[in-house]
Amino acid sequence: MLDFPKWKVWAVWLSIAVCVLLAIPSFVPESARERWPSWIPQPSINLGLDLAGGSSILLEADVDDLARTRLAAKRDEIETEFRRQDPRIDIGDISTRDNRISFMVRNVAQVDAARERLLQLTGSGVGMSGQREWTIEVRDGTRFIVSQTRAGLDQAVTQAMSDAREVVDRRINALGTLEPTIILQGRNRILVEVPGVKDPEALKRTIGTTARLEFKLVDTTANPVEIAAGRPPIGSEIMAYPDAPGGAPYIAYPTKEGEVAKIALKRQIIVSGDQLIDAKQEYDQDQRVVVGFTFDTQGGRRFAQATQANTGKPFAIIVDGQVISAPNINEPILGGRGQISGGFTVESANELAIALRSGKLPVALKVVEERTVSAELGQESIEKGILAGIVGTLALIAFMLFTYLRFGVYTAAALLVNAVMVLGVMAFFGATLTLPGIAGFVLTIGAAVDANVLINERIREEQRIRGRAAIASVEFGYKEASRAIFDANITNVISAAIMFLFGTGPIRGFAVVLAIGIITSVFTGVTFTRLLVADYLKRNRPKTINI
Repeated sequence: MLDFPKWKVWAVWLSIAVCVLLAIPSFVPESARERWPSWIPQPSINLGLDLAGGSSILLEADVDDLARTRLAAKRDEIETEFRRQDPRIDIGDISTRDNRISFMVRNVAQVDAARERLLQLTGSGVGMSGQREWTIEVRDGTRFIVSQTRAGLDQAVTQAMSDAREVVDRRINALGTLEPTIILQGRNRILVEVPGVKDPEALKRTIGTTARLEFKLVDTTANPVEIAAGRPPIGSEIMAYPDAPGGAPYIAYPTKEGEVAKIALKRQIIVSGDQLIDAKQEYDQDQRVVVGFTFDTQGGRRFAQATQANTGKPFAIIVDGQVISAPNINEPILGGRGQISGGFTVESANELAIALRSGKLPVALKVVEERTVSAELGQESIEKGILAGIVGTLALIAFMLFTYLRFGVYTAAALLVNAVMVLGVMAFFGATLTLPGIAGFVLTIGAAVDANVLINERIREEQRIRGRAAIASVEFGYKEASRAIFDANITNVISAAIMFLFGTGPIRGFAVVLAIGIITSVFTGVTFTRLLVADYLKRNRPKTINI
């Protein structure tokens, strides 16, 4: 038990040295680390929201918007498939009033074919949960009513929230922010905590932008008077156009203060942002700020076909239901590249580019709660946490020295090494330290002496009660106590793992530090102190031990 071959001695000291080196950058100010050569690794511990300061935002999904979006998508799908497939089914205009899709089949002989095609488009009305997502109803023999079920909408909300979390994560990471906490809360909310954010408004704009990009043809036959009255032509829809240029005969310009221009667009989407592969802030030939975009192969092909077929006509670029610009198609746009112009600043163009590049949100999100933590408050928490750790460590060292004398010195050395190893391991994995994490760190320091107390008391018992010699007492003390130490700490690691898996935010931070601390404390309390004790016994060969 006390036999340490050279390779094991080197392994112990090398492990400690590596952790010390990993921990060093965390004690160096960031401004100083920036001047280090690039080839020097700089692992460091990230500070959580409660320590570094930052913003906490609670987002809530607009379920009604999701229902409207699903309805519109299904309407477009029905319209496209009914009028394209062979045989073509002749239907009237499709309405989406009262949150349902309604249309009439003009030829009675095609009613059965229409029902079969609807069943195909709605997946026979049954979703992954085994419940119907859509209901199909026939009235007056030829009119079809397609409606969403509550089960179908609930399933869509669950999927949309999962996808929205991924989109939010990509957008925040595109801002270069480290270690955001993004978790689902309840059925339709997402909690976002981002440490170190200096401009929470920019964060809200980036997260909250749905980034639903669409290209549609302008309905140049629309009467501006009818547009202003909210009566678009059949097959068209009305959208706001805040930056509309003057003089266009198909635009309804505002007549009162506070109103915006409106324009009628064809309902059919030429191409959407789902087919984007890149978007970035650029400058056009007149040095105006624009957002450049690139489509994938399929999107580029559709865009080229649409611009070839509609050369000389205006088309609208729409972001989140608002027309950004409506230029004329002067010539076919080939190559799958284009630009969006609309009076952008560099900052707003970058925000839109990030939103487009990271993908559109499947559901609109609105901020329902916002909380900001100042860096000063975080610094105060760090200082108090460090003070608590120092006072606790010194008190433990004093107690161990008084109680166990020489073996108290080994315990004190193990405590200090354990603290550095915890920081080194956290830095290596890029872990985030939160205020509960500091509590876990201090708790780990306190619990780290448990192993040494068990070992020291067992050595006392072997020497005083059983009358063993010094070396035999130490050997049996470590051997017998190690079993209880390992059993106790395995249960603690299991508890920490459960907290990490099922906890959120600060709870997970506490669990991470606790788990790392338990593992390093076993290493330092058992292996490291055993190495020190073995070296002492080999050098001095004492007959008795004062413990």
